[in-house]
Amino acid sequence: QVQLVESGGGLVQAGGSLRLSCAASGSIVSINAMGWYRQAPGKQRELVAVISDGGRINQADSVKGRFTISRDNARNTVYLQMNSLKSADTAVYYCYDRLAIAAMPLLNDYWGQGTQVTVSS
Repeated sequence: QVQLVESGGGLVQAGGSLRLSCAASGSIVSINAMGWYRQAPGKQRELVAVISDGGRINQADSVKGRFTISRDNARNTVYLQMNSLKSADTAVYYCYDRLAIAAMPLLNDYWGQGTQVTVSS
């Protein structure tokens, strides 16, 4: 079984910063991609940023230059540094991992429970 535990969400004023963390635990064999999606009220879940095990990054245009994704493979942890936050960034942020576990060594997608980020204008 795999658990993704997120932390770092909260309330911040526009222009401020937050740092999200997500640690994966369980019988993990390997992690391919790690990243973040978000879902605002009344909208579909959308990609924020994903980083591969090779360091390749895929990022939404709306966050380029403001958000930085990184990963610590030794800790199975992915981070999202969010700067210059805008009210449009308000959403529930979900951690995402594509990984393989010992009982089933095929890549599957796993999600965290979500953490609320609210940016006040």
